[in-house]
Amino acid sequence: MTQATTIVAAAASDNEFHPPSISDFFPPALLFEGTPFEFTRISMVQVIATVLLVLFLVLGTRRLSVVPGRFQSVVEFGFGFVRNQVVYQVLGEKDGRRFLPLLTAMFFTILFMNLTGVIPGMNIAGTSVAGAPLVFALVAYVMFIYAGIKRHGVGHFLKNSLVPSGVPVYLLPIIALVELISTFIARPVSLFLRLLLNMMVGHLMLVLFFAATQFFLLGLNAFTPLAAGTLAMGFAFTLFEIFVSILQAYVFTILTAVYIQLAVAEEH
Repeated sequence: MTQATTIVAAAASDNEFHPPSISDFFPPALLFEGTPFEFTRISMVQVIATVLLVLFLVLGTRRLSVVPGRFQSVVEFGFGFVRNQVVYQVLGEKDGRRFLPLLTAMFFTILFMNLTGVIPGMNIAGTSVAGAPLVFALVAYVMFIYAGIKRHGVGHFLKNSLVPSGVPVYLLPIIALVELISTFIARPVSLFLRLLLNMMVGHLMLVLFFAATQFFLLGLNAFTPLAAGTLAMGFAFTLFEIFVSILQAYVFTILTAVYIQLAVAEEH
């Protein structure tokens, strides 16, 4: 039984409303409890999302044809979108080719893990706990530093990142400190928090609407119109959450591409 289902069942059984809480993101262990390899329901959701992504890519590219079928068309549209609207648009074709595989993998993995939050039976995004967004943010951070050092060398990369051109000498220490915090601390932290918090809030809102529907319908029979209202809001927010899932995968990927572009630029 999922955490969301547990909340709804409790609301119906004791005629009290049980709102979602932060405990949703700390489910009990399924395997290896108390070890660094503890496996929870959210870990299982992340594994399922990864397997579904692999199947999606393998089945969509297994029998490529000049005239694509529907499934191949969907896969090609996804690849084309990331290539043309994200990577090449920001990095250009030359630099874009180098980072296209990694950025494409990042986009699709984030997307599939985000979408598990609206799939019945899973009901929680694989990116709604800190581990997955942190890994993605670290990958983006490493790509940014690698791209800059590869293009300019360590010294020129640090100078280019910390000392903007045209800054008066007496302001250099202050500007360098601000750029250090902004470039090497704020960027990965903002990537991490933006993805994590959006997915957490989406889960809490969905559980809130559907738990309220169950409560009004079964706990308070006289409030059926309210149940219809919260059910409609739940379905509407489900559609919105699908949009947010796609948007967050896009935003994370395009910001990573922008950071790489800033790293390889001559000066900024």
